[in-house]
Amino acid sequence: MADGVAIARGALVLMRMVVFGLTLGITLISFQAYRKRPSERLQYAFVGFAFISMGVAISSVITQLSAGEVGALLRVFFQMAETIPFIIGFAMLYVSLYR
Repeated sequence: MADGVAIARGALVLMRMVVFGLTLGITLISFQAYRKRPSERLQYAFVGFAFISMGVAISSVITQLSAGEVGALLRVFFQMAETIPFIIGFAMLYVSLYR
């Protein structure tokens, strides 16, 4: 049973690394597009993708930090902290699409 849990955790870590790599790739592509043709829309898109990448990274770190015994208030604080970069990132993408 313990081996199965270890394998599942390893697979989860690998999948999170893939998601983080993909978000970094999108961020890099949006930055290159902004450098090639500077515009306000591409700038907002780049910043949005950067915050989403940050949110993915923070989410992975916070999941590891809160895996142990932590209080309910601290767990809610961690969840709020990992949500804020996503809110900012998606708001920036929204602005880039509708501006």
